[in-house]
Amino acid sequence: MRHWSWLFERVAKRLWVRASLYCLAGIATALAGLVLGRFIPSDLSAKLGADSVGSILTIIGSSMLTVTTFSLSTLVAATASAASGGTPRATTLLLEDETAQRALSTFLGAFLFSLVGLIALRSGLYDDGGRFVLFAATLLLVALITLTLLRWIDHLTSLGRVGETIARVEAVALKEIAAHRDAPFLGGRPLGRVSEDTIRICPEEIGHILHLDMARLQALGETHQARIHVLRRPGALAGPGQPILAIEAGTPLDAAAEAAFREGFVLGARRSFKEDPRFGLVVLAEIGMRAHSAAVNDPGTAIDVLTALTRLLSQTAPRQDREAGIRYDRVFVPAITAQDLFEDAFLGMARDGAGNLEFSIRLQKAMALLAAGPDAEIAAAARRLAREAAARSLEVITFEPDRQRLLAVCARGSA
Repeated sequence: MRHWSWLFERVAKRLWVRASLYCLAGIATALAGLVLGRFIPSDLSAKLGADSVGSILTIIGSSMLTVTTFSLSTLVAATASAASGGTPRATTLLLEDETAQRALSTFLGAFLFSLVGLIALRSGLYDDGGRFVLFAATLLLVALITLTLLRWIDHLTSLGRVGETIARVEAVALKEIAAHRDAPFLGGRPLGRVSEDTIRICPEEIGHILHLDMARLQALGETHQARIHVLRRPGALAGPGQPILAIEAGTPLDAAAEAAFREGFVLGARRSFKEDPRFGLVVLAEIGMRAHSAAVNDPGTAIDVLTALTRLLSQTAPRQDREAGIRYDRVFVPAITAQDLFEDAFLGMARDGAGNLEFSIRLQKAMALLAAGPDAEIAAAARRLAREAAARSLEVITFEPDRQRLLAVCARGSA
C-alpha cells in the first residue's frame, strides 16, 4: 500500500472527517432550494403545505442538538466501559465504529441543515419554489433521522460490552491475518541472511513502525540498483541505533538518498491494527489476562477470548509459497513465525490462568485442535505451548484429583 493511500485510509476513519462531510451535505441540501426553486411551479408550495417547513425545522434543530450531545456522551461512556472491562487498546475500534460515526454525523448534519434552512427562510431568501424544495428535503431528512435513530438504539444495546469488544477485535485481527496469509512478506521476498557490510538505516525517533511503503522502497531500490532488507516489520518498536532497513547498494548512498529510504516507513507512538497481524492477538490476550485478574475474576470471558484466539490462529498459515505473489522483488521482509503468534496470543493467559482448572483444560483442548491442523509449524508451536501451559498449571494446582483431570486431558491431546 502506498503511503498516501495508507494515510487517506487512516484519516478517513476519524470521526471528525465523516461528521464534516455530513455537515457540508446538510448545508448544501439546505441551500439547494435557492437554485432548484425556480424549476418548481409556484402553486405547488401552497398545495402541499410547504409554509409549515419553518416550524418543522425548529423542532429538528432543537432536538438534534440534544440527541447529538447525548449520543456523544454515550459513545464516550462506551469507550470507558471497553477500556475498563476489556483493554484501552480496543477503544480505537469503538471510535472508528461506522454505525456510531454515521449516527453522530447524521444528527449533527441534520442540526446544521435545520439551522441554515431557518436562517435562509427567515431572511426571505427562498421563493415559493425554494420553500417547496426545502420542505421536500426536510421530509426526507425526517425519514433518515428515524431510520438512523432505530439503528442507533439497537446498536447501543451492545456497544461497550466485553463480548462485543472481543468480537470487534477478533474481526479486525482476522482481516489483518487474512492479509498476512495472502501476502506473508507484504509482497516482497522472504528475508535471508543479511551481510554485515550493508548500509543500515535507522529512524530518528523512538516509536512503533506503523507502515512500510513497499512501493516506495521498490522504486528506490530500482533507482539505486539496491537490495533492501527490512529488519523490522510493522508493529515493532524501533529507534535511533536500531536499524529498520539494511541496504545493499551498488553505489554509496548520500544523505539525501538515506533520507529517502527513511521516508519509506512511518513511526507512531502507539501500535495500530493495520498491517500488524500480531497486534490483534495481543489486544485479545490483554482482555483475557484482565479477566484472570483478581479484580475481575471472570474465567468465562477468558475462555471466550481463548476460543476467539484459537479461531484466529487456525487461519494464520500462509496460502502462498514463499516465492509466490512477489510484487517487490528488491525488498526482503522477515517472516512472522508461528512461535511469535502463539506467544502473543496464549503465553500471558496461560501464565495468569494457570491456577484455574477449567481454563487450563480448555487451553489444552484448544492446543490439541491447533496441533491437529495441516500446518506443521503451527502444530509444533501448539504442542510446545501445551507442554509449557501444562507444566505451569501442575505447579500451581495442588488438589490431586484436579491434577489427574488435567493430566488426562493432556494425555488425550498428545495422543
